[in-house]
Amino acid sequence: MKRDIYRNLIDWKKSDNRKPLILQGARQVGKTYILKEFGKNEYKDMAYFNFEEDPALAEFFKGKISPEKIIEKLSIYREKSILPEKTLIIFDEVQISPETLTSLKYFQEEAGQYHIAAAGSLLGIRIGRYTPFPVGKVNFLNLYPLSFGEYLDGIGKSGLRGLLQTAMTPAPFELAFHNELLENLRLYYFIGGMPEAIAQYNQDKDLNKVRTIQNEILAAYLMDISKHATKTEAIKIASIWNSIPGQLAKENKKFKFSEISGNARARDYNESIQWLVHAGLIYKCFSIKTPKLPLSGYCEDNIFKLYLLDTGLLGAMLNLSQKTIVEENRLFSEYNGAFTENYVAQELLANDNKTLYYWVSDAIAEVDFIIPHNEEIFPLEVKAGTSKYKKSLTAFGEKYGSRILSMATLRNFKQDGKVCNYPLYAVSLFPKVHLK
Repeated sequence: MKRDIYRNLIDWKKSDNRKPLILQGARQVGKTYILKEFGKNEYKDMAYFNFEEDPALAEFFKGKISPEKIIEKLSIYREKSILPEKTLIIFDEVQISPETLTSLKYFQEEAGQYHIAAAGSLLGIRIGRYTPFPVGKVNFLNLYPLSFGEYLDGIGKSGLRGLLQTAMTPAPFELAFHNELLENLRLYYFIGGMPEAIAQYNQDKDLNKVRTIQNEILAAYLMDISKHATKTEAIKIASIWNSIPGQLAKENKKFKFSEISGNARARDYNESIQWLVHAGLIYKCFSIKTPKLPLSGYCEDNIFKLYLLDTGLLGAMLNLSQKTIVEENRLFSEYNGAFTENYVAQELLANDNKTLYYWVSDAIAEVDFIIPHNEEIFPLEVKAGTSKYKKSLTAFGEKYGSRILSMATLRNFKQDGKVCNYPLYAVSLFPKVHLK
């Protein structure tokens, strides 16, 4: 299955400043698969070590860390030499061995000729909370569920994706293409971007089997929470996780601790939220009152929205019926547009936006996403249907004199003065398709 991150892996291999790579991402988003494909296609050899399947590997990294000695032992263990530059070394489920993570520092300092990529479930938690990690000694990449564009590639619709990628101006697509893209977007809302779910759909088009896979993934996430957190913390983490779909289904999608329990307070749950963020299971979107660069300097840390990593998993948690796929545009607006907003958050993150922000003004106007790009700030108002109503977007433009105002709706590309409408299936192009 083609993944866009492959280009980043090629760049990493060729970089003069290459360091050991840590590939982060939630469980079952395809980290192992893409690293193996990369190793198979781009190197003469691939040395794969899984610390969960073979716990004895961790012994090679204990005591005084010597990269050359480690390479020697690993070569003997696999009965094949590991060669500088020619062998891709993959450390999988590396969170099980903190010493292995620590060794990456020494590989960077003393043995940079070896190409090493590390991955693992909940690796973000291990690095973020338990394992000290020297800044500047590794490269990081994040792998997300398949974006809508990657999904099109995955189901054999690469022509449609190519059409999207060639859009350089807000010129509308021909109606036949527009309708076909909307039809595929409806399916994507239900199937989501988890590789196993897409592979199952490709196999027999059975959405019941897709939903079974989604429920199995959700169950695995809950097991991870109980396994990798203390009992008290696990209860809090699960409470937050289970509350998110219901909170997104409300008109006001700001995360409210009171929805967890009547006496819930931020100070008691902030660490649990960060656990989910580090695990790659949720995305945090911060409120800003003043859109100035850098946006991080003007965000309100205590006011935010939380989105799930995948719209398909959101549908499984809400037990969304597959009937909604064939009922025109009902799926887009179901649960107060929860799926649409969650989908847009996914697309923005998968397309190199590192952090999400939204704008609120005195509780009377709200713009769903605020994105910095080329030293400018671009607002994006998201609509689940074809509405042209843009009161909040207009208020933002009047207050801050924005050069471009953007909407994401079910309508085709359209430019109306300084307002640019992106069809939801093309939101990955935001804010690159706009007035010159």
